[in-house]
Amino acid sequence: MIRNVIFDWSGTLVDDLPAVLKASNVVLSHAGKPPMSLDEFRAEFRLPFTDFYNRHTPGIPMPRLEKWFHAGFRQTCDSICEIPHARQFLEFCRERKLRLFVLSTIFSKHFAAQCHVTGFDRFIEKSYTDVWDKRKKIHDVLRDNRLRAAETLFIGDMQHDIETARHGGVHSCAVLTGYNTLEQLRAARPDLIVEHLGELRQVLELNALHLKPVAGTSPEAFEQTHAPIATVGALVFDPRGRVLMIRTRKWSDLWGIPGGKIKWGEPSENALRREILEETALKIADIRFMLVQDCIHSKEFYRDVHFVLLNYTCRCAQKNPRVKLNQEGREFRWVTLAEARKMELNSPTKILVNAVAMRRKAA
Repeated sequence: MIRNVIFDWSGTLVDDLPAVLKASNVVLSHAGKPPMSLDEFRAEFRLPFTDFYNRHTPGIPMPRLEKWFHAGFRQTCDSICEIPHARQFLEFCRERKLRLFVLSTIFSKHFAAQCHVTGFDRFIEKSYTDVWDKRKKIHDVLRDNRLRAAETLFIGDMQHDIETARHGGVHSCAVLTGYNTLEQLRAARPDLIVEHLGELRQVLELNALHLKPVAGTSPEAFEQTHAPIATVGALVFDPRGRVLMIRTRKWSDLWGIPGGKIKWGEPSENALRREILEETALKIADIRFMLVQDCIHSKEFYRDVHFVLLNYTCRCAQKNPRVKLNQEGREFRWVTLAEARKMELNSPTKILVNAVAMRRKAA
C-alpha cells in the first residue's frame, strides 16, 4: 500500500516548461547557440543540468550559465501555473492521510514564489529543492523521514525521476504533463505511466492505494477494468474545407482527431458533440458515420488498451470557428486532406484520413 508520495515539482505539479524553455534559449543566445523549439528542447533537455549544459554549452563555467538562466527565468515566471488535476490529487492524498514530500531541482527562491501563488506547500510535509542529482538525495529523504521504500511512490515527468525512484528502491509513476515524451518515459521503465494526476487518483482509488490490482481481484472486476472501450472521434471540416488535426502527448505526440469515450447511456453522436466541444470549444453539424476500427495494444498510445473507435466526419457549425484546446491537446492545425496525409498521424487517424480522401476521390 502507498503511504508516502514524493513529488517532482516542475512538470508534475506546476507547468513551467514554457518559462524554462525561454530561459534556456536566453542561455543559448548568450553562448552563441541557436534557440531551440519546444520539440527540440523536450528531446534534448535532461537531468542533471550539467549533462544538458556540457552537451550544448561546453566550456562555459556553470556559475555564468546559471546566472544567465535565472535572469531569463525571472522575466517569464508569471506564465507558470498549476497543472490540471494537481490540486485535486493533493487534496485526495491529504484526505487519505498520505505523507507528501517534494524532491526537485528547482531553485529555492523560485519554489517559494510558486508556492506563494499555488499554495501547494501547505500540502507538503517537507521539500528538498536545489537538488541537482535526485539520485544522490533520495536515500536521505527516505532516511530523514523514516519512510519505508515499499510504501513510497515517486511521481515525476522525466527519465531522471524514474531512475531516482529505482535508485531509492521505491515505486515510480510517470506523468505525461511535463518535459519528457512518452517514448522517453517508456525507455525509463516506470511502474506506471498516466496521462495526468487525475488518472493516478483513479488508479489508487480503484486499487485501494496500490498501483496495481491487489491479489484476489475477482474475474468480474478484472473484466470490468480491462473491457474494450467504446470511443467516438471525427474528422472536423471548417468552412474552407480544411480538417482539424490535434497533437497530444498520450498518442506519442502524433497528430490525431478530437474525440473520446462514450458515457453510459449516451448515444454515440451525442458523445461526439460533447467530446469535440470539451476538447476544442467547437460546435459541430452534419455528422456522418464513416467507419469503425479496432485499436488493440497500440504502442502509440500511452497505455495498453483495446479501443473500439467509431469514426465520423462533420463540419463546424460556426462560420468563423475558433479552436480552444483543453489540457489534453498540445497544439492544433487546420490543413487540407492532402496536407493531413503527409503529417505524422497516429495509425487510426491515418486510416480514417485515407478512407475519407479515397471516398472523395471516387465521388
